[in-house]
Amino acid sequence: MKMLLTIFLAIVFCVAITLMMFSAVAFIQDKKFFSSAPKEAQKALIPRDKELFYGARVIGWTLMIFSFLMILGVGVISIWDGIRSGFTFWQFFFRFVFIFTVYKVYDMICFDYFLLMKYKFFQFYFPEVESVYANRKYGYNIKSQLIKLLVIFPAASALAAWVCDYFTR
Repeated sequence: MKMLLTIFLAIVFCVAITLMMFSAVAFIQDKKFFSSAPKEAQKALIPRDKELFYGARVIGWTLMIFSFLMILGVGVISIWDGIRSGFTFWQFFFRFVFIFTVYKVYDMICFDYFLLMKYKFFQFYFPEVESVYANRKYGYNIKSQLIKLLVIFPAASALAAWVCDYFTR
């Protein structure tokens, strides 16, 4: 049963990140949200002073706050349920690393490959960056994505599991 909750939380995390990305790109359209984009794309971005439609930024910020609360909820429920269930370090670690791994694989496949490269979602809203992504088979940051997946997220999961385990004793 605990594994089902962990799978559900990973799905909620991915939905929240998708909602966050969608609100930033489609509604808010502020350049500061694209700091992870390649430098060439950041330079090519034209600031959007005018809203896509009246109220777009209000909708975007509402969705952004909601997605942030969903991510916070995933963390709180992950920890609360683990403490309530008497999780060990390894159980906490597995839960955290599973959620992060599902998210990162989802990010790499759905965002970087499908939305960015295949369906050109970002380029639809920001056509000025089309040339930056032309002739690429994959997104732009496979190396940093793999570092997060294989190093940063497991290390963060171990640290979080250690803190949770420390406070459950």
